[in-house]
Order: sequence, then structure tokens, then C-alpha cells
Amino acid sequence: MGMKLDGFGLFVEDMGSMIRFYRDVLGFAIKEDENASNVYLVKDGTLFLLYGRRDFEKMTSRKYDYLRGVNGHFEIALYVDTFAEVDAEFERAVSLGAEPVMAPATEPWGQRTCYIADPEGNLIEIGSFDRPFDR
Repeated sequence: MGMKLDGFGLFVEDMGSMIRFYRDVLGFAIKEDENASNVYLVKDGTLFLLYGRRDFEKMTSRKYDYLRGVNGHFEIALYVDTFAEVDAEFERAVSLGAEPVMAPATEPWGQRTCYIADPEGNLIEIGSFDRPFDR
């Protein structure tokens, strides 16, 4: 028994641009047919939900506050196996429209990392410890 992590989601304003970003730039797969309010994507077995803000507000009968611009509430962390891939994926994502936030740098704890933002300002980290993913 007990709760199991099923996935996570973003409440989005512009569904079309967010679907295209996560599918075409970051390689998330659409799990089901997309519709206007509720889109399921999956990446490496993790469910990722995009839910229209207006539809969620209607469902819960309340309004919410949303930040504009790049926000620092959370990050989505993506892993690649090598330092060279961090640099390459950063350049590729930016060339496809991601907003650059922090160029690749090797941190004192041994991780090479960088940050981009999606079309609605959510932070995405691309990082590596220069070895294959081991979780």
C-alpha cells in the first residue's frame, strides 16, 4: 500500500507551444492523443502532464497566481552521460528555441551542468557527472 510517485505536471498557458517544446526540443513522447486541456507525455518511464491553466481553474473552482518570465520555483532535471553531451544538448536546445539561462559549467562538486527555460519560463537543468546514468 501507500502512495507511489506517478509523475508530475505543469499548468500551462499556451498548450501548443509547450507541447512542441517538450516533444520536439526535449524528446518527450506524447502518451495519448493530444487534446486542448490535458496532455500526457512520458520521458524515460515518467509521466509528465501538461494541463491548461483555465481548465484546471474551472475544475477546481478557483483562481491561481502565475509567475511571468523565468521562475525559480522548481526545476526539471535531465541527465546525459558525458560532459560533451551537456554542451551539445545545451547548444541544440537553444538553437531550437529554448531560452538560455546558464551556459554549461563544471561545478566544484564534479557535475557539468547548464540551465535553459521552456516557453513559459520553467527551469530545465541538463547535467552530467561524466558517467552513465545509474538510478
